[in-house]
Amino acid sequence: MNQTQVTEFVLLGFSHGQSFLFALFLAIYLATLLGNSAILSLVSLDPHLHSPMYFFLSHLSCLDLCYSSVTVPKILANALRPQATISYRGCLAQMFFLMWCAGAECALLALMAYDRYAAVCQPLHYAQAMSRSTCAMAAAGCWLWGLLDSAVHTLLAARLSFCGAAQLQHIFCDVPPLLGAACSNTRPNELALHVSSIFVGLSPFLLVVISYLCILATILGMPLATSRRKAFSTCSAHLLVVTMYFVAANLNYNRPSSGYSPAADTLVSALYCIIIPMLNPLIYSLRNQEVCGALRKVV
Repeated sequence: MNQTQVTEFVLLGFSHGQSFLFALFLAIYLATLLGNSAILSLVSLDPHLHSPMYFFLSHLSCLDLCYSSVTVPKILANALRPQATISYRGCLAQMFFLMWCAGAECALLALMAYDRYAAVCQPLHYAQAMSRSTCAMAAAGCWLWGLLDSAVHTLLAARLSFCGAAQLQHIFCDVPPLLGAACSNTRPNELALHVSSIFVGLSPFLLVVISYLCILATILGMPLATSRRKAFSTCSAHLLVVTMYFVAANLNYNRPSSGYSPAADTLVSALYCIIIPMLNPLIYSLRNQEVCGALRKVV
């Protein structure tokens, strides 16, 4: 095979409709910046939101801002160019930060589920279990977990070789498109992706499921309907966010052997790391009374 030293990739996901893509992703990016910045500001300014639940929510908003900022600005720039490209180093950097955010968010969502479990199922021990120092160390651990996972995938991707014109059937760099374009042995990368799917993706999801089964059992055992409604309202927004995120992440990284069509591939990836970061603050704002109350005070 004619292996070449790749200096840039051509992104084939921009073959049609660049003007529409630019307008669409610009609107999504602005909404993401506005919504997540609002969440960060509210949690910082309102003393009623200085609790572990909203501390973790502020980290989720920070991750969502990073998600969008890693991918969307380059998408907007490429949408205005005759040929969409990204440099080889830029591609690896984009993939590194994207995987970092992905691993950290999986761990953070599991941590947020445990926080709701401790608050609903063990209220007498909640203050001790979720102290300020514990929350800070746990949040730092989520970021470190994502960093280590991302470093493994990036180092393995840097060893790949590409033949002829390096083309990615995508609108940004991610692990699956890179593996599809490589002409060298990708088995170590695929193995790492499967192992990561289990430990970084599936394990946190199982922790979330177990936490919410315990929460549901506790809520159903509450004597008053008002208590049940209040407990469920504090968990429903997080449960919706978790469901959307893990379903989209599973579709993105655990693909069928035949793969997706280019259009479906772009849609799944966009849902996973561009659209959901825009929806998260909207879901928390509409389904959380305390966030709504803090927003009304500011407005």
